[in-house]
Amino acid sequence: MEQAQAQQHPISIYLWIWGLLFVLSTLSYLVDYYHLEGYLRWSLIIIFMLLKAGLIVAIFMHMAWERLALKFAILVPPLCLLVLVGLMVVEGDYTFLTRLAAFLS
Repeated sequence: MEQAQAQQHPISIYLWIWGLLFVLSTLSYLVDYYHLEGYLRWSLIIIFMLLKAGLIVAIFMHMAWERLALKFAILVPPLCLLVLVGLMVVEGDYTFLTRLAAFLS
């Protein structure tokens, strides 16, 4: 009978990623602690959030060791949705500014 070989990863990888997630979470909390405001605050929060999500997906969900076709099948649809949401934001701003100009004139 054939036995399936389970792929084993060293525990050190998981410990390093866990430590890195702890550091990124600490940096995220420091953004609030130092009362940063405006675009700097939101850009730092989003950067830390995306870094943590990427590490979790890549290592703890084993995406780093998957085939390229599976990576594309999982990652491309959300990226397409983000592009479409960005287009809607641009169109919404244009519509809002056009209506604002029409009402003020």
